[in-house]
Amino acid sequence: QVQLVESGGGLVQAGGSLRLSCEASGLTVSDWSMGWFRQAPGKGREFVAAISWRNADTYFTDSVKGRFSISRDNAKNTVYLQMNNLKPEDTAVYYCAARANEIRFTDTQPRGGPIMDYWGKGTLVTVSS
Repeated sequence: QVQLVESGGGLVQAGGSLRLSCEASGLTVSDWSMGWFRQAPGKGREFVAAISWRNADTYFTDSVKGRFSISRDNAKNTVYLQMNNLKPEDTAVYYCAARANEIRFTDTQPRGGPIMDYWGKGTLVTVSS
């Protein structure tokens, strides 16, 4: 049974940083493409970042480029989202997700991002101004 458990959310002031973690069980993160998505209050879910299993290529939505990074620790079977210079508009529930197939650039272009196979329950990030 696949489980993805997010942690690391919280309240932070604008300009601050947070690191979200996604601990996986039932799959090996190095063999799966992993992604982060978010859903702000009253809005649809949007793609944030992803790391493809093939070549560990990374992708980001334009609004977080240069501020967010995605990485994985194979030994801990965990994927991270490092978020720097946070803005109030980053406030959302952040979800981790896994996909068996590779993720390509074209998969990340729709607002909702690539189709994923498994999802976590999310962690709330609140950025105050």
